[in-house]
Amino acid sequence: MKKTQEIAIRSLDRIEELEDARKLESAIWGENDSIPTHQTITAVKNGGLVLGAYCEEKLIGFQYSFPGFNGQTAYLCSHILGIDEQFRNKGIGEKLKLAQREEALKLGFSLITWTYDPLESINGYLNIAKLGGVCSTYIANCYGEMEDLLNSGIPSDRFLVEWHIGKKETTDSSGRGIPLDFAIENSLIQWETNEKGLPVPSFTLPLPEQNGDTAFVAIPKDFRTIRVTNSQAATEWRMKTRDTFTDLFQQGWEVTDFIKNSMTEIPVQFYVLTRK
Repeated sequence: MKKTQEIAIRSLDRIEELEDARKLESAIWGENDSIPTHQTITAVKNGGLVLGAYCEEKLIGFQYSFPGFNGQTAYLCSHILGIDEQFRNKGIGEKLKLAQREEALKLGFSLITWTYDPLESINGYLNIAKLGGVCSTYIANCYGEMEDLLNSGIPSDRFLVEWHIGKKETTDSSGRGIPLDFAIENSLIQWETNEKGLPVPSFTLPLPEQNGDTAFVAIPKDFRTIRVTNSQAATEWRMKTRDTFTDLFQQGWEVTDFIKNSMTEIPVQFYVLTRK
């Protein structure tokens, strides 16, 4: 994408537009699990939302969400967000989420929820640090064994994010000035670096004392490469983070921030947790 190419975000409510979104979804994840347009158009007509990101009138990203209800509160359930491979890592996902926030407020929602793989560091940085989402729910193997192009070969564990859109504007809180050395030393999951420069979990520190106010959990910067090149290490990261987050959440901790580390010699990023 050239700097002169602008991205336009707009709501989709015509069957032709929604079919374009379905085709893009199929290109990203595979044809078998794409959401049929009769589902998305029904959602749009009943409080749901489909947003499209366009570059020169070509659909290059989309976001689909529908209303949810937990018996007490109505909220917007953000189900899927996808970006064309050629346009990833260019801030388009953030643009879609900010547009989603704006449209959700118009529809009367104050809360948006969604799930994502906590080992995907790019998503962690966006969802927690940049958007201000929080998480205190870990779902082990949320979608079962997934065989799509992005998720095959490892249990589909997910964070359930809560984005309280009526409380504050989006700000990039990344790290809140926490020294990187402090996060490295106190990360509950420690790691070693293999011959390819990728992190492999080594041992786990005890959970913080009851009077502690901050906890750190390391995850790989590039989990997808680990998953492709070292399935054993990928599984170790999945299981160690699953156990650690589950224990922390049971003890009243909540993910509230994310430290994005730009030092190439340190192959991990960090979730920051505080007590609820």
